Amino acid sequence: MAQHIDFIARNALRNRRRSLLTVASVAVSLCLLGILIAMYHSLFSPDTSPASARRLVVHHRVSLAQSLPYSYEQKIANVPGVVAITPWQWFGGTYGTGGNEDNFFARLGADPESYFKVRPEIVMPEDQRQAFISLQTGCIANNILASRMKWKLGQIITLTGDIFPVTLRLELVGIFTGDDNDDVLIYNDKYLQQSLAPNGGQRDTEGSFLILVGNADDVPRVAEAIDTMFANSPAPTKSESEKNFLLSFLAFLGNLKLFLAAISGAVMFTILLVSANTVAMTVRERVRETAILRTLGFTPGEIRGLVVGEAALLSAVGGTIGCVAAFAICSASYHSLSANRLPLFHPWMAAIVLAVAVVIGIISAAAPAWFASRRSVVDAMRNAG
Repeated sequence: MAQHIDFIARNALRNRRRSLLTVASVAVSLCLLGILIAMYHSLFSPDTSPASARRLVVHHRVSLAQSLPYSYEQKIANVPGVVAITPWQWFGGTYGTGGNEDNFFARLGADPESYFKVRPEIVMPEDQRQAFISLQTGCIANNILASRMKWKLGQIITLTGDIFPVTLRLELVGIFTGDDNDDVLIYNDKYLQQSLAPNGGQRDTEGSFLILVGNADDVPRVAEAIDTMFANSPAPTKSESEKNFLLSFLAFLGNLKLFLAAISGAVMFTILLVSANTVAMTVRERVRETAILRTLGFTPGEIRGLVVGEAALLSAVGGTIGCVAAFAICSASYHSLSANRLPLFHPWMAAIVLAVAVVIGIISAAAPAWFASRRSVVDAMRNAG
């Protein structure tokens, strides 16, 4: 079949308009498929960061909306295997104009000293780190968020509470970088606690605790020990990995795995229809040419190879263009200042997309190729086209 590659390429370009439209349709569909694969991998792949694999989030078993007593912190810290723990309090609230999606970002309270122990991958100047520890009204933000909001050190950031009936007036004392690319602002949880009314029911409670385990192999044991400790208490706990905790917020949208799989399946079925339609029209137009090739000595197997090869070539070209487009879109989005960024598109994802393109091209051409090779030379020569 290698000697027929040039012939296959020339045939693919005979009807350039049809080939161009087919390649464009395949490219757009596979670009979408590549982005979906990147999203699926980002959401559901196991943690690869050494520090993230050692972190657990402890929250109320019944609901994320229910708080845990602050006294749980010391009890959890005494569990064998726990090397650091910090409160992890979602503040919510609004910043700037209410309802403006560009102003949305995570606002989380933590203990400044223990936070850096729980998240050792955080990188920031030492003077900024010490300022966050010493100033109770201080806060820090990751570099992506600071760039998007055009914040500078010393900036006063006012958060108006909704879950908590208080307003936090924070001073940006540090800008950090880390392994993740999430927009997040960290404030001193003690400032929130002291701002709440002593008898309001929210003081001395935490939404969750973020802990670091000494060894990744000990994470399941530590999680079980913590949950067993509070199993019969008024506020039972659920300990889960940091990634699973973040996915629990997305669970409100429904079964994301099924949703992404359904869209991917629809995309592949669309490609199959487009490719099959193109191959069917091509074979129908070349019935007499196929008969001539048979009289020149081409075997039925070679005829099938020519048809399948042309379909696979068009699909592969479309897949390549789709991969390039997916890489460009994901990279531009990942490094942008947008609040909703796409994950990166990796080379191994491109290999999957290209493999899908070629397989779909082969499948779509299987039936037309079989009929083309089975048609008798006499019947094919009688065909009027």
